[in-house]
Amino acid sequence: MRLIINGEPETTAATTLSQLLAALDYEGEWLATAVNGELIHREDRDDHLLNDNDRIEILTPMQGG
Repeated sequence: MRLIINGEPETTAATTLSQLLAALDYEGEWLATAVNGELIHREDRDDHLLNDNDRIEILTPMQGG
């Protein structure tokens, strides 16, 4: 499947948002995720199916000031 992840084209076998995060080695409770501009809550990631050409945004906190 072809996706746009944080502005970059990617190809993946993941079919759900949680599978995609695991494949990209994103873990932790402090992630914010959006698909096609819609915020996807952590508890909904297992059930959120991905489609070709979806735009995924993954935001992680940064340390520092």
